[in-house]
Amino acid sequence: MATNSTAIPLLTPYKMGRFNLSHRVVMPPMTRNRSYNNTPQPHAIEYYAQRATNGGFLISESASASDISKGSPNMPGIWTEDQKEAWKPIVDSVHSKGGIFFCQIWHPGRIFDSRLNNWWFLWTNAAAPHDGACMEPTLRQLSTNELAHIVDDFRIAARNAIEAGFDGVEINSANSYIIEQFLNDQVNDRRSDEYGGSIANRCRFALEVIGAIVNEIGGDRVGIKLSVLSELYGKKDSNLEALSTYLASQLTKLGVLYLHVFEPKDEPRNNCLQFIRRSFKGTLIASGGYNKNEGDMAISENCADLVSFGRLFLANPDLPKRFEVNGPLNKHDRSTFYKNDPIVGYTDYPSLQLEFT
Repeated sequence: MATNSTAIPLLTPYKMGRFNLSHRVVMPPMTRNRSYNNTPQPHAIEYYAQRATNGGFLISESASASDISKGSPNMPGIWTEDQKEAWKPIVDSVHSKGGIFFCQIWHPGRIFDSRLNNWWFLWTNAAAPHDGACMEPTLRQLSTNELAHIVDDFRIAARNAIEAGFDGVEINSANSYIIEQFLNDQVNDRRSDEYGGSIANRCRFALEVIGAIVNEIGGDRVGIKLSVLSELYGKKDSNLEALSTYLASQLTKLGVLYLHVFEPKDEPRNNCLQFIRRSFKGTLIASGGYNKNEGDMAISENCADLVSFGRLFLANPDLPKRFEVNGPLNKHDRSTFYKNDPIVGYTDYPSLQLEFT
């Protein structure tokens, strides 16, 4: 994307490891529920291509690491050959526009859709009571052998993503899913083995997953999504700063490319970025309901290197161009976020050139 708007911080170039970005406006992962039978569909080719720019950075919607990590119907996977092949033309569509494309990989743990009937391997940490959101039986701790299987699922999924053509992967360690379930001491409060208790123990599973992926594809192709300041089942970790800085420092040692940090709306803007910034030496991506002015400020004040915009990018396929020309923004339609339709609420948001022709 050619631009003369060097005065706009979000539109200045940035070098993220091996990747030369022409601007700092990131499309983050957004679950869209259009991958029928957990297989990416041809309509995703247009969706992602619409939002790709030359030197722009996009992260795919969450892709399940295995057949036992499906969080809701019609989410894509990356564990089979058919899924890998289905991703290839989607990745090619982004690359044809000059974009850089990472695949987000996840495992939901105890957060999942009960209609999928996959509870039998999902329970993570505490012997917590059934809360009505999950199927019987009562939650149980995963054994260390089961955890090793999940680590390997992540590793294989990351390799599949690279073989599908993605430039790298982002590991979802946020949003109350399996990795964050281990990190939070108010949720992981009953394990007495090496995965519970101290900060180092609670970070062990995260670092095993990430370490396995780094060994498989290289740290310069790995990003991590974190939301360590958010509540998990209504509970916040008792020492968020210590947890965040320890994990960030360990990820630096692993050579991870970037941290993508979700900031909850009830926290002061850039609050958690400040202490993570001191501990992590790679690229820092800010996320969490930013508008353009807030994004510019995060860049200009060196709180973050890049900023991701979810709903704005969903509703405005040409978001960087709109920022460049200070153009009007389409309003998102929340009722179509997870609609299964291959067009409505998906590829039918207009770009500027369509609006004014």
